[in-house]
Amino acid sequence: MKNELFWLSCNILLVATMWMPYVYNRVKEIGLPSMGWNPPPDPPQKAKWAARNVQAHINAIENIAIFAPLAIMSYFSGSAINTSIACEIYFFARMGHFIIMIVGAPIPYRTLIFLLGHIANLYLVIILIARFN
Repeated sequence: MKNELFWLSCNILLVATMWMPYVYNRVKEIGLPSMGWNPPPDPPQKAKWAARNVQAHINAIENIAIFAPLAIMSYFSGSAINTSIACEIYFFARMGHFIIMIVGAPIPYRTLIFLLGHIANLYLVIILIARFN
């Protein structure tokens, strides 16, 4: 498997599992539902980290919609070490963003780690545009 697809797979796995801490918290706060359970509207989370977990997951879903096509296009247009590194940086930036969101780090830290992932995406765009010109 080429590196771009490997890092895309890692990102998909990360996004696909980000909901787990939130669900753990909901079960801890509300309890396990019975099979016939018809609950009232979902009460707000007591744990602030759980609300941040949801926001980080939403953010990751929104951003993988940008990263995935870039990684796939990079793979099909000819992998290179620099595109592979950009995909790796994006993965670790997204993982870092998720962790920083859950622990409640100040906004400048979240913004910087988010921008690192965004710069990796922009780099992939620049490389792709340069290849097609």
